[in-house]
Amino acid sequence: MAKVVCVLYDDPVDGYPKSYARDDLPELTGYPDGQTLPTPKAIDFQPGALLGSVSGELGLRKYLESQGHEFIVTSSKDGPESDLEKHLADAEVLISQPFWPAYLTAERIAGAPKLKLALTAGIGSDHVDLQAAIDHNITVAEVTYCNSNSVAEHVVMMILGLVRNYIPSYNWVIKGGWNIADCVARSYDVEGMHVGTVAAGRIGLGVLKRLKPFDVHLHYNDRHRLPEAVEKELGLTWHAKREDLYAACDVVTLNCPLHPETEHMINEDTLKLFKRGAYLVNTARGKLCDRDAVARALENGQLAGYAGDVWFPQPAPQDHPWRTMPHHGMTPHISGTSLSAQTRYAAGTREILECYFEGRPIRDEYLIVQGGALAGTGAHSYSEGSATGGSEEAAKFKRVS
Repeated sequence: MAKVVCVLYDDPVDGYPKSYARDDLPELTGYPDGQTLPTPKAIDFQPGALLGSVSGELGLRKYLESQGHEFIVTSSKDGPESDLEKHLADAEVLISQPFWPAYLTAERIAGAPKLKLALTAGIGSDHVDLQAAIDHNITVAEVTYCNSNSVAEHVVMMILGLVRNYIPSYNWVIKGGWNIADCVARSYDVEGMHVGTVAAGRIGLGVLKRLKPFDVHLHYNDRHRLPEAVEKELGLTWHAKREDLYAACDVVTLNCPLHPETEHMINEDTLKLFKRGAYLVNTARGKLCDRDAVARALENGQLAGYAGDVWFPQPAPQDHPWRTMPHHGMTPHISGTSLSAQTRYAAGTREILECYFEGRPIRDEYLIVQGGALAGTGAHSYSEGSATGGSEEAAKFKRVS
């Protein structure tokens, strides 16, 4: 039987919830492009429960142990003394999340000779050294589309939050003030602005659709151009080069995967192409941006605001400059792990495990690497190589209770 190691984020500071704000979730019948929702044979959890933390266990323990597998769940993932390091040597399956990633570097893969499946409970598998997975014939899979719309909603929220100066205005209320002039001195309407997405896949296209009613001018860049009918319906302007999009837009949102071709694509030089006072939103991956260049651009006014919920590494060290830079709207990596999304990515994780253990094919759209090559969604969206360099800095994170 297999050893399955699952790395999840910590439970709430006040303990695992005994009740929830809502009694149920809206019932979805499918995704907008026709892809079916996850289809496991069964689930052992209540939809809407907190599944992504350690005590939630993605609802997998009953299933895995009923099949005779050993199931290890931990939040201890960084450094040589971590639980992950201890258990990886004889693990066959590693489950991780983008929000609390178990960085599967080439060194860790080399020390895990039994590892056959690296499974992302969510979307985005850049925390795995894909080149090393290719070289060691490890299957990499993720639950494609499970939380794409969750992230798209978060992007729209952050755009409005930045442009309307929401967070500073809220903080005046908390302080007991009524400082209207202070609140509106950096507040604008999004109406009429030029808003562009780098990548128009499931998340990027979801953002464009949600922004259409705001009467903005919509732009996009993607190596796979959208159908003409979609461009016409949404009034999209396509840019063959993302650098041209930067120059045209008041708001830029990043919705592309992280791989060697996109790492640090926002840097000191490319930020000079942006309009002065542009807003940048990044819910894709922190390493798309040069961390220090973004902080400087906010300090010198080249950017009017930066928001996102992705950092590098994750969790971010206490001295990460994005915690203290001006005019930011950062959150921990939460956009894709709402309780609604957790129901889908937990079910999708179980579906993939059922396929793996029963010797059935994993859905093509869930595959990133298989058979020593990029496969499925991975072949469409990623490039070979690794983007995990520097992830050891995550060990510097200190928990705050």
